[in-house]
Amino acid sequence: MNFQPFSDEQARVIVNLEQAYQVWMEALRTLNDMPYNMRIKEVSGREYLYEVTDRRGSMKSKGPVNPERLAEFDQYKTEKAQLKDRLTRSKETLKEQASLYRALRLPMLPAEAGKILREADRLRFLGEQAMVVGTNALIVYALEANGFIRDAPDETLDFDMALTGLEADEERPTLWKVLKEADMTYSVNTERPFQARNAKAYEVEILSAPSRIGGQIAQDRPRPIPLPEQEWLLNGRRVDRVVGVRDGEAARMVAPDPRWFALQKLWMAAKPERAPQKQPKDRKQGIALLDAVWGAMRHYPLDEAFYETLPDALKPHFELWEANKPQRG
Repeated sequence: MNFQPFSDEQARVIVNLEQAYQVWMEALRTLNDMPYNMRIKEVSGREYLYEVTDRRGSMKSKGPVNPERLAEFDQYKTEKAQLKDRLTRSKETLKEQASLYRALRLPMLPAEAGKILREADRLRFLGEQAMVVGTNALIVYALEANGFIRDAPDETLDFDMALTGLEADEERPTLWKVLKEADMTYSVNTERPFQARNAKAYEVEILSAPSRIGGQIAQDRPRPIPLPEQEWLLNGRRVDRVVGVRDGEAARMVAPDPRWFALQKLWMAAKPERAPQKQPKDRKQGIALLDAVWGAMRHYPLDEAFYETLPDALKPHFELWEANKPQRG
């Protein structure tokens, strides 16, 4: 098995990065949940308290200024100042840990993918409504295994996400909002409506299991094509970790159970319709990841009980891997 455990220093920095990110994200979400701004404005000789609802300056009145509203205004200013200070300090700590993460040459996520995931996490879209299902997931599996998975290529020029919401809800943030918050230049590829591209030609592909198509509201975009094999990736226990990003930041990733992801990759490699140039990479990723699960992620057992949960389409791929699995260290 071509697997190299992280050093104690690398493992320590991974833990510190995750803690720093969580503190920063909590401060960011709390600040975002507050009114955009509040101000006192005089109208016809009388002062009113207004809540500013967006960056364009839209306002709604909270009523004439009185002692209660004045106290509310003062409390808002104090809390916002404290939160901004906490956000600044937590961002500095996060930057320091991300710099150490990069210096230690730990697995890193492309900058464009990191931007999307940070916005998805800020808007509470990640995990609840989407997860990472493409090659980028190999990065988070390496962190879960606490080591480099050398035989699993993780370089990619695009980003795959699967929608996981069960029921459409107009009150939740949309995928389109997440993409636009990450980069205003994203637009839907008219030839492939399940794909979005930004001005740098970075591609985001949106997938979905048939059972989760109804979780996206009708006005949202891009619109995924339902793929039956995506159902497999809903099984098991997801991996949820914070990873370093090439732009010097960090991002949270949620990815499928590594066992199901690996077996789906092996199934894809054997699929006749699969592009021939993609099949070798699928096979390498699937085998290397199962090897890493077997050797370093024992909390994801590859035993008889797991085998019995597999559909008939995946059992032959498990059997072939099992017949050639590496010795445990």
